[in-house]
This record gives sequence, structure tokens and C-alpha cells, in this order.
Amino acid sequence: MTVVLLRHGRSTSNTAHTLAGRSPGVELDDRGREQAQAVVARLADVKIEEIVHSPLLRCEQTVEPLARARGLTPVVEHRLVEVDYGDWTGRELKVLLEEPLWKIVQQHASAAVFPGGEGLAQVQARAVAAVREHDARLAEFHGRDVVWVACSHGDIIKSVLADALGAHLDGFQRIVAEPASISVVRYTSTRPYVLKMNDTGADLSGVNVPPASGDGARAEVSGSVPGGEVRL
Repeated sequence: MTVVLLRHGRSTSNTAHTLAGRSPGVELDDRGREQAQAVVARLADVKIEEIVHSPLLRCEQTVEPLARARGLTPVVEHRLVEVDYGDWTGRELKVLLEEPLWKIVQQHASAAVFPGGEGLAQVQARAVAAVREHDARLAEFHGRDVVWVACSHGDIIKSVLADALGAHLDGFQRIVAEPASISVVRYTSTRPYVLKMNDTGADLSGVNVPPASGDGARAEVSGSVPGGEVRL
């Protein structure tokens, strides 16, 4: 099973350099709408069975062109919502840089709890649970490996990628997820494999599920080999 982790396109908060969090009314700006439309072409060669997204407007707007093009009705998943930044919500990033908690968020994320909000460890737990549950549901429903899209937010996507990489949450700030970027995780019966991270290019045909093996088992990626991977 393969999930395409799509970050929402550039928002009005991104360009204002504020921490949007769950603030109402934050939408895609002109560039963000262009990015959302471009997702349709970027995923043109990928067979997508379902689109799941955070309930916030900027994610809804990001998946709308893709859903329309594919004739799919997106599924809202509240566990993929943006971090509850509490008292930090809506504040300028340059001001937050001076907060003592900022260094903890950057270097010891597993201990970071936003004042009046939630902790990043909680965020990762809910996001990973949501992705894995939808993945299992779709596997059972279709009876085969499929590709699906989960549209969410930067910190949410980075926390899911950290889990897939087997990395500690304290290192998740080393992962980058730009607006409208695509990261891809293939979940197998033994472990997840990260196929792409922070991809902003056009050729995503490699996201498609490999042909099933003769015994009907779920597609499994072989272990890493010296020199890198080659798809046969």
C-alpha cells in the first residue's frame, strides 16, 4: 500500500510569515492555487483510489482540483489536522524565534508542548495512527495494493516520515516538506519504505504499485543493495 503525502499549497499565512496553526480563514494564495492545479498533472500517471485530507481550508483547496479530475469524493480526516500551536497560533515567526521553547521544538521535539496546545509527540501519534489505519482499511477494501493521497501540513507530514524512516522524533526537523511537495511511503507487511521526500517535480510515475507477485502477496520492496536501487 502506498500513500502520497501531499502538503497543502502555499497559503496566505506562509507569505505573511506567521504560524497559521488552526486559525480560520487561512487559504491558498495565488501561487498556492497554481500549485494545487499542477498536482493534477504531476499525478496524471498515478492511479489513485482515494483522497484523504485535513479538515482545514488550505488542504481542502489543495485537493479539490485533483478530486474533480479523478471523480473522487475526498475523505476528511481530523487526525491529519495541523498542530494545535495554542498560544503561538497566528504569531509572527520572527517573534517566536526568541521564545525559549523554539530551541526545544528544533532540537528536542519529543519534549515540546506548545503553551495552551498539544505536544509534538501527541501529533506524531495521532498522524501515524491515522495514516496506518486508512492504509489498512483500503488494503482490506480493495484486496490489493493501491495508491492513495493524504493531504496535510508540514509538521504532520514530517512526523509521519520520521516514523517511516525509523527515526526519532527529535530529528524530524531535519526533514523538509515544502508547500505542495509530495512525499511517498510504501507500507509493506514488514516495514515502510520511503520512496520520495519533498518532491516538487513533475515525473511521479514511479509511485505506482509494482505488479503483484505470483503468490498474490502484497508488494514488497527488496532490501537496500550497494550502489542503490534499480526497478526491474
